[in-house]
Amino acid sequence: MAKTIGNPVSWFARNLGAASDHVTESVGQIGSIDTKHLPMVQTLTMQDLRACLRAGYQDFLAARADAVFVAVIYPIAGLILIGFGFHMDLVPLLAPLVMGFALLGPVAALGLYEVSRRRERGEEVHWLDAFGVFRSPSFGAILVLGFYLVMIFLVWLASAHSIYAFTLGPEPPASFGAFITDVFTTSAGWSMILLGSLVGFVFALVTLAISVVSFPLLLDRKVGVPVAVVTSVQVFRQNPGVILAWGFIVAGLLALGSIPLLLGLIFVMPILGHATWHLYRRAVA
Repeated sequence: MAKTIGNPVSWFARNLGAASDHVTESVGQIGSIDTKHLPMVQTLTMQDLRACLRAGYQDFLAARADAVFVAVIYPIAGLILIGFGFHMDLVPLLAPLVMGFALLGPVAALGLYEVSRRRERGEEVHWLDAFGVFRSPSFGAILVLGFYLVMIFLVWLASAHSIYAFTLGPEPPASFGAFITDVFTTSAGWSMILLGSLVGFVFALVTLAISVVSFPLLLDRKVGVPVAVVTSVQVFRQNPGVILAWGFIVAGLLALGSIPLLLGLIFVMPILGHATWHLYRRAVA
């Protein structure tokens, strides 16, 4: 019999309870994880990245209409964030909002991982299959790890605001045009760009290390957040050059996909999401 989510209230309560259990488990396992019992991490090469991108593109072609339907949410969410920034007079945070949105990419791509997982098993896929992640045995852990990434995103925004206050602020800009002029024509503006880029790189590096394979691992196996995060960090430590290259590829494609008006993300996000699933398959035995 096919599984369904069921009553929304009971479903939410059940998964909130599961998330609480995973928080308790995470706290209890801090510092006590036996690395001998972690999933086996494999060595990656640049050839693996090319193969993953090809496989991700093939998944996209095979489920193009469904993937595009699911991916429409990404530019819409990005445009909502931009609109929120203008409406709330948070112009200095517009760029951090757009760039920080990439920190939530691993969460946003969960449905795409599920589609790739089903295709890998030879199943026919439909865009509704992307919501199969809600029935995952590890959905509570996925919620917890997603919450951690949201916290990183919010700390990044707070840091970006502090950088603006330290350089061009603390007063808000008179207008959007005045802000752009100050950013590119004053020493304080260039200081903000440099300091913001350095701090942003640190946030991106931390997010990459803890999430490069953790979400696909949680979707694929019944493991907890600590095991998923430590395994992801192990993948990064064993393949630093390759994973850094992957991070730059993702950042570059997301930047291209943001032109114009984030509409390119409709195509870029599905390919990257599917490719990340295949990267997980190659990185974790």
